[in-house]
Amino acid sequence: MCSLSERGSYAGDMTPSTQQTHVVERAARLLRVLSACEPACASTTELASAANLARPTTHRLLTSLAAEGLVDRDTKTGLWSLGPELYLLGAAAANRYDITHHARDIVDQLARATGESAFLSAHRGDETVCIMSREGSFPLRSHVLYEGKRFPLGVASAGLVILSHLPPREIDEYFDRADLASDWGEVHSERLLRERIATTLTNGYAVNPALVVEGSWGVGAAVFDRAGRPAWALSLTGVETRFREPRCAQLGTLLLEHAHRLSVRLKAVGHAGRR
Repeated sequence: MCSLSERGSYAGDMTPSTQQTHVVERAARLLRVLSACEPACASTTELASAANLARPTTHRLLTSLAAEGLVDRDTKTGLWSLGPELYLLGAAAANRYDITHHARDIVDQLARATGESAFLSAHRGDETVCIMSREGSFPLRSHVLYEGKRFPLGVASAGLVILSHLPPREIDEYFDRADLASDWGEVHSERLLRERIATTLTNGYAVNPALVVEGSWGVGAAVFDRAGRPAWALSLTGVETRFREPRCAQLGTLLLEHAHRLSVRLKAVGHAGRR
């Protein structure tokens, strides 16, 4: 089931201009929720629940988005999916934002050297989004992370390492608006997350000791843009037996080396991350 935690606004408190702004925000929210469902489709009711919108509002927005080709609806099942116009828009924006061609060899090297599944995630707002993956040679895999998968900052190794390297003020502001414990359990309380942030800053890399899915571990290292901000993250995931010490620390060191290489490469070509 796809999900995206959002808080709605009461329409009666809005001016016409504010309502127009909220239409755009809600449409964007629906598109993000729908993208989290891929490659599966979703019903109007499921999308309304995940986006915290009334079902009639959701149906109205989806119908408008479908008219522009931004979403598509199966005439037999009534289920929604992302539309072809989004593909065209994404292709047009790829030259500006896509870094996968710069990172492909590095992600491949990580997978080959470790046997684990390797990933590249991007920092987007209060989330990370997996944008590249390579399977390792080890036959047992966790399958927690895949291309298009979104996690809130602080959840999973990529989200934790990016959150950890944000300025302290931004971390405080994030905790003021985020309630991770309600959706991800008490292991993601602010107190425990701040402890993991401190450990991450000490080590340089983040470790997810099966906090999302039992038995599935991950290690992540931040990749910085030309402004020095944590805009992406490299990570490795696998089963618990493959991430015990001292190997976990060795994987962390290897990730840091490759993340530094990618950061230097992206700065050289002038890539700036987009929050």
